[in-house]
Amino acid sequence: MARVWLVLAVIAVALTIFTVVDVILTDRSRARGVPKAVWVFIAILPIVGAVLWFSIGRGPARAVAPTFVAPDDDLAFLRDLSAKEEQDERIRRLEQELAELGEDPPADDQKQ
Repeated sequence: MARVWLVLAVIAVALTIFTVVDVILTDRSRARGVPKAVWVFIAILPIVGAVLWFSIGRGPARAVAPTFVAPDDDLAFLRDLSAKEEQDERIRRLEQELAELGEDPPADDQKQ
């Protein structure tokens, strides 16, 4: 019977330590009911503190909703757009230069 009590005591201590660490590491915005400092003191209570923390005190993780940014307000989009425009202009100039280089020079048949 002493072994059973010893095992239960070890489990209670481990659960209490786990609960206190979880309370300390949990973000302040997820603590429900009372302030986080009060939850630390509640979590010290063996078994009861853990049950209260995991059933009442620990709120769900809040997912951050993605925000939509219009293209004209998105700086990265505008930066990429201007870079694409510059690249298109450079390609047009190069194509024009290549076209000028590829043209045959005017024939001097009229001189002869």
